[in-house]
Amino acid sequence: MKHIQKQIILGITLVSAVLAGCSKILDEQPRSNFTPEYFKTEKGVRGGITALYAHLRWIYGQAYYYNACLTGTDEATWAQSADGNFKDMDMSGVGNVTSTSFPTSIVWDNAFASINTASGIIENAKSVGLSDALIAEAQFFRAFDYFLLVQTYGGVPLDLGSGELVFNTNPVRVSVRSTVPEVYTKAIFPDLKVSINNLPDAGRVTGGVTKTLARLYLAKAYLTYGWWLQNPNNIPTYPEAARTDPDGHNAQWYFQQAYDVATAAIESPGSFSLQATYYDVHLGSNDRNSEILLYADHTETSALYNGADLIYGSGGAPDNFAVWMMTWNYTNIRSSSSNSSWASVSSVQREAAQSLGRPWTRMAPPIDVFTNTFEDKTNDSRYDGTFVTAYRGNWDKAGISGPLYNANYMQVGPGDAILTFLDSEPSVAIDYSNSVYKSNVGAGVLPGRADFVISPNGISRLRHPGLWKLGTYRTDNNGGLGQPNAGSTRPFNIAKFSELYFVAAEAAVKGATVKSGKSARELINVIRARAGKWRFDNNGNKTKVADNSNAMTAATPGTIDINYILAERSREYYGEGYRWYDLVRTQKWAEISSTYKIGGVNATDHTPVSVTRTIQPFHYLRPIPQGQIDGMEMTAEEKKAYQNPGY
Repeated sequence: MKHIQKQIILGITLVSAVLAGCSKILDEQPRSNFTPEYFKTEKGVRGGITALYAHLRWIYGQAYYYNACLTGTDEATWAQSADGNFKDMDMSGVGNVTSTSFPTSIVWDNAFASINTASGIIENAKSVGLSDALIAEAQFFRAFDYFLLVQTYGGVPLDLGSGELVFNTNPVRVSVRSTVPEVYTKAIFPDLKVSINNLPDAGRVTGGVTKTLARLYLAKAYLTYGWWLQNPNNIPTYPEAARTDPDGHNAQWYFQQAYDVATAAIESPGSFSLQATYYDVHLGSNDRNSEILLYADHTETSALYNGADLIYGSGGAPDNFAVWMMTWNYTNIRSSSSNSSWASVSSVQREAAQSLGRPWTRMAPPIDVFTNTFEDKTNDSRYDGTFVTAYRGNWDKAGISGPLYNANYMQVGPGDAILTFLDSEPSVAIDYSNSVYKSNVGAGVLPGRADFVISPNGISRLRHPGLWKLGTYRTDNNGGLGQPNAGSTRPFNIAKFSELYFVAAEAAVKGATVKSGKSARELINVIRARAGKWRFDNNGNKTKVADNSNAMTAATPGTIDINYILAERSREYYGEGYRWYDLVRTQKWAEISSTYKIGGVNATDHTPVSVTRTIQPFHYLRPIPQGQIDGMEMTAEEKKAYQNPGY
């Protein structure tokens, strides 16, 4: 994949329209670039704010960044069609993360332009009459990007050429990295504190940043910095810096601050709240709901405002094409037009539907996800609300008429399950021979069932449950297959109200003094109680009204530890891009992700293989992109010192 390495010092950043579906934002006219003079006008500064929202689409929904957040963790490995972009990230010997690995460069290549735009807004907004609330939006985004950078690379430059946190208009070819404590205490914390004070409870526009969102990020930043100061597993940092806080606080102080800020947001949520069921959080028709604090927006109504073609996706940003990576090639499934001899028909067509979409088969969930993470598939609705486990016939939408015949030559109709991933190993052996009933993807047959089946132990790099929660959703299919080859026109969710409960619970486990009714267990049980509530059986495709909240909360351990919180985070946010950062923050990456099980790349592979990963302490920081280093006019020794050790 082609990509352009950006120099770090960018005084000008591209602007595109953003937040489609919200006319107030769309009143801002797209421009190809800013000049410093234009940036000193009210229209220019407002356009800069629009650009800050637009830049989210170059990171979130960008499949190669998505890959960097998941592949190599316990949530994902490489799949049958993976190239080096995906194998490099797996840490299992099939590739290596280097300074030229594209997935690790995306944050660096996109964040600094946004940071500089934010600094320009902050410097010019007062003189053109913008309110403190609008300036606070820019301060939030500057902190947001610096927080993303410092978690990814360690210390990064605060001076982009004109001074620390100063708007720079002249690209330069030298750079000095600030330390981790400097980035947090000079940039992230101050900007977020001001944002909390000046942002409204409800966004000025749909999807606009709010006080609750800023509180979430300040709490997360406090929590992450507390872990950094504590450094329980002696993970190295770079540039080298003492694990002391310039403001004189210790890790415990920051854990307490994280708890206090998170619980304050829970108690004063503004316009935000938890959805009634987990299913509702991710249902395509319910996008932009009250639980979502921030998203990179897209729309099916306009290619211009979507930022991408509505018919055929490019496979590059700003398309939202992340979910393609974990969509296996279900279109290879075959049924028969005859009930006596196998006459292959494509029974599950590519469709722009939430359970289907465009398959790339680049990433796959290991078997452990289904046997360990989502062990409870009965009480906990999050398994059903995360995965596609039933692939249903839709050949009628492709103009193929009549019934078809499937496993055991049993008749199936449109909407019937053609292939099902079973919740557990069946009591009788699955016939995977495909000698008579040829699924074409290595699925098997059980007596009396019309659907082909695959048990958890049959999950492989070729076939696995899809990711329903991020799946395609469009309203313009008109009864047909629609436009399944386009990037998703759904918003890509970045931050959720629910995470405040996890941040507060983690801080409590780390020793924060808790409020009545808000211990770690009580906070986690709010999330688990919601997970026990069903209103629809997604994979059964039928209404299901059940409340298993009591069973869910009773099963919560009496004492919550970090490993349990991480397991709950994976159940809640599986496949959404949180995992690498969660494991790096808590320094649990190697412990939790060092082994996994999965089948091979062929249809005949049904035996799990155990794989070992090698995760070294230096891997907890990503490499500085080689293009950045090559573009700087510095000595060889200075360039070497600029790179994170180990790369």
